[in-house]
Amino acid sequence: MGYEMTFPCIIVAGTHSGCGKTTVASGLMAALKARGYTVQPFKVGPDFIDPSHHTAICERSSRNLDPFMMSEEGVRHTFITACQDADIAIVEGVMGMYDGLEGTDFSSTAHVAKLLEAPVILVVDVGSMSRSANALVKGFQEFDPAVKIAGVIFNQVGGESHRHMIEASLQTPGLGWIRREQGIQVKSRHLGLNMAHETDRMRLAGEIVEKYCDIDRIINIAQQSGDLPKANAAQEIEPDIIIGVAMDGAFCFYYRDNLNRLQEAGAELRFFSPATDRLPAVDAVYLGGGYPELHLEQLEASGCRDDLKRAIDGGMPVYAECGGLMYLTERIEAAGKDYRMTGVLPAKAAMTPKLQALGYSEAKAVEGTLLPTGLEYRGHEFHFSTVECNAGARYAIRMARGRGITDGQDGMYEHNALGTYTHAYFTREMAEALAGAARRHRRT
Repeated sequence: MGYEMTFPCIIVAGTHSGCGKTTVASGLMAALKARGYTVQPFKVGPDFIDPSHHTAICERSSRNLDPFMMSEEGVRHTFITACQDADIAIVEGVMGMYDGLEGTDFSSTAHVAKLLEAPVILVVDVGSMSRSANALVKGFQEFDPAVKIAGVIFNQVGGESHRHMIEASLQTPGLGWIRREQGIQVKSRHLGLNMAHETDRMRLAGEIVEKYCDIDRIINIAQQSGDLPKANAAQEIEPDIIIGVAMDGAFCFYYRDNLNRLQEAGAELRFFSPATDRLPAVDAVYLGGGYPELHLEQLEASGCRDDLKRAIDGGMPVYAECGGLMYLTERIEAAGKDYRMTGVLPAKAAMTPKLQALGYSEAKAVEGTLLPTGLEYRGHEFHFSTVECNAGARYAIRMARGRGITDGQDGMYEHNALGTYTHAYFTREMAEALAGAARRHRRT
């Protein structure tokens, strides 16, 4: 890191999940973009879905900020490097502002706000209250005075009379009074909101925020952010390997930092769709999570399925997470029907109506060929599926935190292919290990 910099930033926090912070944050991004600002978006926590909407709106990759997975210094580094050439940063929080790891402040929106020394706008759903909203805000302000709550956006305001009842006891600046509007709700399913490529409704939130919020005042507040070290200039790296990255409706859950780490390790990334494309000429493959269960007929019929099996049998390294793990099994059962998958891993996957795992993961490589023994990394699990393994299945990963595939074991492997339920946040060592495996395969 170099000298200090002050970068305009706003943290959009909420009193609780479902209060409207995603709509407000996305709307604020869209409104600023429409005014000509280059907006760098961020999301607190291990989320893939909200960042897809941010990225579509801002036309810049949204980055996750998560102290548990990345470390506090990692949060600052990602923030600073991502903000290069932007005018303003908008950070969408997670859950309620103070909701962190195991009842603590750690990895909460408040924690990230303090790390970045950034002002917070609190979103409050006032659909069922009036004067009480100000008591709620006062409690949030006094709970941790180190968090700089600069103003409030009141959501679900019924009308002018409702607004006046709240304003009568207002103690914190009201930066927005968003009326109950129809038509901008984004549909949800088992893993959360629909992805950005499936709907453009979130873009409409910009018109709502522009109409009901004081954008000029919010911009002025953003300029009150504290000083952070300025990032050193990134070194240009000439790629010497090609890593294929599955990117379509079935496989779309990736941390932008993971992809950057692979590039920093010398990889050119080649994106392809396992549902519609043949396997491209690559030295390794990264299969992220997503929604394979929504595309099973296409995945079963695609020639990529057999291409990948032949490549893995020939020694190609493949790293697969969650939905990618399911794709590497023999078949996936959904809605009472089985669909043939690649057949690389000796197991069967099945969709379930109930959530099977949700939370942070801590993992350690203990055997296998893809990751070096002893490598440790963090991530998270979130899935409505199970993987039932055949006798003799081998596991490369042991979980210090998290469920894994079974009994704290994760990372089922065959040849140089590894499938894990953990969505990993890549350390540099992990990215270099995957790139190194691709390099060795390329030489053979």
